[in-house]
Amino acid sequence: MMKILNSFSLKPEQRQTLEAAGHTVIDGDKLDDATAQQIDVVYGWNAAATRVNFDRLQFVQAMSAGVDYLPLAELAKHHVLLANTSGIHAEPIAEYVLGAMFTISPGILPAIRADRDMWTLRQERPPMTLLKGKTAVIFGTGHIGSTIATKLQALGLHTIGVSAHGRPAAGFDQVMTDVAATHEAAGRADVVINALPLTPDTKHFYDEAFFAAASKQPLFINIGRGPSVDMAALTQALKNKQISAAALDVVDPEPLPQDSPLWGMTNVLLTPHILGTVPQLRDKVFKIFNDNLKTLISSGQLASHQVDLTRGY
Repeated sequence: MMKILNSFSLKPEQRQTLEAAGHTVIDGDKLDDATAQQIDVVYGWNAAATRVNFDRLQFVQAMSAGVDYLPLAELAKHHVLLANTSGIHAEPIAEYVLGAMFTISPGILPAIRADRDMWTLRQERPPMTLLKGKTAVIFGTGHIGSTIATKLQALGLHTIGVSAHGRPAAGFDQVMTDVAATHEAAGRADVVINALPLTPDTKHFYDEAFFAAASKQPLFINIGRGPSVDMAALTQALKNKQISAAALDVVDPEPLPQDSPLWGMTNVLLTPHILGTVPQLRDKVFKIFNDNLKTLISSGQLASHQVDLTRGY
């Protein structure tokens, strides 16, 4: 049976399930050098996991949808299987997007930021928009992007997806691909939503040229990864009114520096990377992990959520 390094958080009953199946579970804070050489499976990832023998390691179960923080090249070199948890975050992330849109579009955010000066703000009549009939462009059409799109369609928005493959996906009226389409889509957007994984191709994907192409002053929402956005370009786009507002659960770097101009902008909604907080997270991750572990033992394959290590998602 397998020696499993617990680098996430197992409930007592989950540990018992693994041990009853004949596996040995070692917690990261109890990992010695000799045992590190014998680890077959890593559950989660932390500093302890970097000590394992990659030649022996067979499988890593990440606790997140994005896996950019893992040593993907090293895993690929040693033919280690990797699974993510894509899909379990889709509902809470989609509801966050709705909450951000409902907070910003009707003018609630400026009133909150104005605090006791809100009555002066009322005299100024900040711009308010209705979402129905607007066009939302979502970059990334996987589980998260598709769930967001489905909810936005129900609200009467037109949904355009942009992906590397361009295949149709649930919730989207249209799916586009390639770089030329990226800027075309930006020009059609009333709302831009980043749901891309972080890869070398998507680092600073949202740059000065992208925001210059956003001709309708869209709302920009980032629920993907902070480094996908050139933060200096985003800040300048907000100042230049190339985008009307931003809702950011992820930034680069994290935490956001105290001297960042974003803190003082009344059209920016900031949250501290809270979208990984999924109800029953440990149960949902463990089910994916345990099903994968069983299939690995029986067939040498994974049951679901396998990451393409060459693509990074």
